[in-house]
Formats: sequence, structure tokens, C-alpha cells
Amino acid sequence: MKKSLLALAVLSTTSAAFADEGMWMPQQLPQVAKQLKAAGLKLDPASLTKLTEFPMNAIVSLGGCSASFVSPQGLVVTNHHCVYNSVAVNSTKERDLLANGFVAHSLDQELPAAPGSRVFVTKEVLNVTDKVITPEVAKLQGKARVDAIEKNQKALVAECEKDEGHRCTVSSFYGGLEFYQIKQLEIRDVRLVHAPAAGVGKFGGDTDNWMWPRHTGDYGFYRAYVSKDGKAADYSKDNVPYEPKSFLKLAKEGVKEGDFVMVLGYPGRTNRHRLPSEVSNTFGFEYPAFIQNSNETLAIIDRETKGDRDAALKVAGRVANINNYYKNRKGMLNSYEGSDVLERKTAEHAALKAWVNADAKRKASFGADLEAVEKLIAQRDAENKRDFFYDRSSPAMLTVARAMYRLANESTKPNADRKAGYQERDVKRIEQSVKGANKTYVAKVDKAIVLNNLKQYNAQPAAEHNAVFDAVLGIKAGMSEAELSAALDKLYAGSKLEDGEFRASWLGKKPEDFKASDDAFIKAAVALYDEGMKQEAANEELAGKIQQSYANYMKAKIAFMNSKGQAVYPDANSTLRVTFGKIASRAEGADGTTGWSAFTTVAGVKAKATGEGEFNAPQAQLDAINKKQFGKYVDPKLKSVPVNFLATLDITGGNSGSAALNSKAELVGLAFDGTLDSIISDWDFNKAKTRDIQVDLRYMLWNMKYIDKADNLLKEMNAE
Repeated sequence: MKKSLLALAVLSTTSAAFADEGMWMPQQLPQVAKQLKAAGLKLDPASLTKLTEFPMNAIVSLGGCSASFVSPQGLVVTNHHCVYNSVAVNSTKERDLLANGFVAHSLDQELPAAPGSRVFVTKEVLNVTDKVITPEVAKLQGKARVDAIEKNQKALVAECEKDEGHRCTVSSFYGGLEFYQIKQLEIRDVRLVHAPAAGVGKFGGDTDNWMWPRHTGDYGFYRAYVSKDGKAADYSKDNVPYEPKSFLKLAKEGVKEGDFVMVLGYPGRTNRHRLPSEVSNTFGFEYPAFIQNSNETLAIIDRETKGDRDAALKVAGRVANINNYYKNRKGMLNSYEGSDVLERKTAEHAALKAWVNADAKRKASFGADLEAVEKLIAQRDAENKRDFFYDRSSPAMLTVARAMYRLANESTKPNADRKAGYQERDVKRIEQSVKGANKTYVAKVDKAIVLNNLKQYNAQPAAEHNAVFDAVLGIKAGMSEAELSAALDKLYAGSKLEDGEFRASWLGKKPEDFKASDDAFIKAAVALYDEGMKQEAANEELAGKIQQSYANYMKAKIAFMNSKGQAVYPDANSTLRVTFGKIASRAEGADGTTGWSAFTTVAGVKAKATGEGEFNAPQAQLDAINKKQFGKYVDPKLKSVPVNFLATLDITGGNSGSAALNSKAELVGLAFDGTLDSIISDWDFNKAKTRDIQVDLRYMLWNMKYIDKADNLLKEMNAE
């Protein structure tokens, strides 16, 4: 197999480029071994490349969050906000687990996690670029290129998934320049074990989100279950806890400022290789539009659920998710405004083009694609702007109906010819999503949100409308809000898909069954199908052209940066990464405020506690703080129990729940957040400001022992 450009990029870099910045693929780590050892790692860096051995095989993904095994009985630790929806769907106003917390003191007390919950254990990562972009594929353009790439990806996935119980993906790196096959054990029976009260796990709420100093006990526990023969299986009372080959040991000694720390997890997405035009569009349109829309959506949910605790619990996970990204995007914009990010990105891109054009061979190799990619991205961004409200104007049950009808149509084809996402490997996930929709669905909330988006979509010029969508919903340009509301009322009233049993009965039916239905949402799904396929084909035609040009743009950028001795690590894409640094204070806080200390303590919990709202710390916790009932969890220097700490680690969304490990790969905490003025590092890493926030293991264990009495779990983790 050819040597990847990724390896070449790493080999040609200088050591100074590796400090703090970088979300490294495990296979890259031998190239930064000297930096890891100098930073304080006591393990052999090569051990971190072995995904089936300690500690890497203890690190898992939840499909949006990161987590780790911490016992031989499949106990999984992650963030509170990562188990939040599972707590919410198991809560009622009579048994409010969100407010009061939950501890299973025995296996039979554990609760099923939210529908569709998964634990993914990475087993293997292979460079398959030459199997995806074959010589034949390299000659193709547009949709033909997309189709050929997808065909090759599906073939690789199908072969990989012959190993029963595994989920395989083929992920793109460097904008489609390289492809890696990732094989993961997919554990489908996931159960909620422990989550502290919201006054601990969500202490500070949205007020403190992305802020420092922080005092949030953002931790929670799942358990992974398999069949008695050790295979992945659906939920069953007969299943048994999964026995991982390895699990993380808890550090017996607490950490201090200056200590080495690394985070192992699955960062979602960064955008450090984006073009200047993408930066401009994101900060000039996408983020402002998202912020405005999120603000409106949160206000609608608050209005529609006021006085209705059951409805509020159903949408609690959605509210938490919106709030998180709402504040994130606002922080991004605040950091961007008045900065020189766009100017620097523009200058860097101009320097790249000048370097390419200075050499006839480079110009012949890269010049045309550098010009093409800018035009193609401008077209894509213009279409996304046009469709912003259109994409948000479909009722949830119409979206479900469209997914079921698409599945019915795809199921008429041979499995290899089905669209990715609708193959046999995807059916179980779709079925779980369809059947579990009621756990998070509130019709009055859904309708009010759709109406808000629909009226803004309908205010756009007629040329920016989707005529088929308008006809299906029965709307016309110039309609009043009342008329639009009436059209939605008719649509909702004409469907029974809100009924879980009725909805589930459509799973497995044939296209002709859907075409014969008089259910309003199903009829709408059928009517929208051909237009949807046409739209998808057009999107793929554009995507294929972008992929081809963008990959060559990245090839040019790697060569250019290598010529200057600079590192080129891939943007995050939800695959397993390692980042390392140290626990560190900051000389200056946000907005020129005084410096930040590296740790917060329970004294800050007491100082912030109001007894209500976002700062409603449990009374039992406040009593323990007042009595200085700290036990062995007290820090000798701080004279208190540490709550959160800062580190110079390069993380982003998806890293939530990632294990923070010391120099011996022992668990010392969980990454859960960054600071508001440094989250723009998703686009532009700032070494001086970037800090991520961890919940300290000592706070987790102290709270579990003295507040929640989770002695069984402490014993299981050998924390007694």
C-alpha cells in the first residue's frame, strides 16, 4: 500500500509545530514520540497506536460523545450532558430523574438508555484511499464520481461487516484526499446506571456554559450489554454486561498545575483547512442565522411547554442541545468580530496560490482546481443560504414518513445498490428511531416551531421556493401566518403517525402501500419523493465536483506547508484522536479580566448556590461542603475538593466525555467544555487562549460517595 500523504506531512514537520495544537490520529503518534515523552508521557507512545490494546481499547464512542470503559463489567463513564437524554426519557413528573439524579444500586435497577443509544469500540483503522479513489474513479466527475466513490465505500463496508456485530465506516480525510476504513464493535443494548442531580451535573446551566470559573459535575455512567455468548444484541433482560478486554484505572493521586494530561476521544469537526470564502460565509451568514433561529426556537419551546412538565421533559434533550450550540455560535461570533481571522486566512490562501503559480509544474497540477473549488463552494453556499428555512420547515412526522418511504423504495433493490443509510445494516437503527420518536415528540411544540420557520420560508421570493413542497403543504406566497397555521393544522389532523403503534406498522411495507395511503403525512412523503430524488442528484453532482477539486486543493496545501516545515494534521471528523498538553492557568482571563487559576473547588459551588434554577445544588452536597466532609478527595494545596480544571488541550464538539489521562494513562477527569473566547479554535487555533475544561475525578468520586451513596459503583471501579 502506498505511503500516505498524511505520513509524509508528519515526517517533514518541525517539533515546535506539535506543542498543544493538533488532534492526532493514533497511527501518527510515533512521529511525535519525542514531543510526547518531553511533555511527560511515561508510556511508550507506540502503545497508543495499538487500538486493540490498553489504553486505546478502553476508549469508546457514543455516536456524538466520547466515553471509556472503567470496569471489567462494561461500566462506561461519560459526561452528564451525554446521558442527559436517557435520563430525560426515563423521567416523569412523578419520578423526576433529571432533577433528582439516578443511581442503580444493582444491575436489575439499570434503565434502558434513550432509543438508538450505542457504544462503539474502535477495533481497526486502515488506509483504503487506493481502494476508494481507484484509477477509474479518478477520471470521473460530478455525480458519477460520487456514485463510484459510494459504491467502493459500500463494498468495503460490506466486506468489513461480515464480522458480525461490527459497524464499519469509510471516512474522508483532508477534504476527500484520503480515506480510512474504521471498524467498530457496535453494542446496541445500553443502559443508564448513574447520573447526578441536575444541580450537580448541570450546575451553572446555560449561564456558566463555556465560561470560567466553572463548577459543573458533568459526569454520568452507562453500562454496555451483550448476549450471553458475548455478541452484540438488542435489549433483552437475558443479556449480560459486556466484558471489555481493557478498562481505565482511576488515578490514586490527584493532578496539579503543570502536569501532563492527554485526552482520547472522538472530536466531531474542525474547519482549519477551510477556504477564506467559507470563513466569510460561515461568520457572515450561517452562524448569525443559526443564532437567530435557535433563539426563536427556544422561546417557542418555553412558551409551548410552560406548566406542562411532561412535555418539558420530552423536549429537554433538544433544549439542552440547542442551548449548547446557541452559546457556542455566539462565542464564535464574538471572538471573530474585530479579529483578523479572515484577513489571515485570505493572506494564507493568496500565498498558497502564489506558490502554485510560481512553478509551471505546480500550476499544471493544482492551478485549475484552486480556481474551480472557489466557484463551486460559492455555488454550494448560495444554495444552502436559499434553503435555510426550507430545510427547517418540515414537520417531524413528515420527516419520519419520508424516511420510511425512502426505506421502502430502497428495499426493492439489491442491498449493494441501495443508498448508503438505507441498507440492511441501517434498518435496525431506522426502526428504533421510528418506534422511539414519541419519547421526544410533542405535537404542539413541533407545529409551533415549523410554523415559525415556514412563515420565514414563505416570505422569500417565489423563485427561491420549492414548488412541489408548496403544493404538498397547500401554501402560497403571500399567505398570512393564520393561513399558514391553518394549512399545518389540516396536515397534522390528517395523519395518525403520532400514534406509535400506527407508525411502527408502516415499517416493512412496500412502496405501493404508501402510495395507496390516505394519511396526510404519508401522502405528502409520496408526493415529495420524486422531487427529493431530483434534488439529491443535483446536490451530488455539485458534491462530486467539489470533492475532486477540494482534494487537489488540500494536496497543494499539504505540499505548500511541508515546504515551510509546518505540520498538517487532518481536521476532526468524528474519528479517534489523541491530543496532549498540560494543566495550566491563564495569565489573562476573557475580555482582559484578571488571570484564571487552573482549578475550581467546591467552595465555588457553595458561593454560587442559590437554591433554585441553574444553581440549585443539592442540600446534601452543601451540608457536606459546610462540614468539610472531604475525605481522601481533598487536594492538599487547595485545601478543598477540586471540581474542574483547565488544560491546554485541542478539543471540540464530540470530545465531550473524553477520558483525560495522566502520564501513566490513568483516568484523572473527563473533558466536557472549552472557554467561550477560545472555541473559535475550531477555525483558528489560538495557542495563548485555548483551554479546555475537565471535571476532576476527585469531585466525581466525592459526590458519588458522600452525596449519591453510589458505593456499589465505587467498589466496582476499585475506588474505595
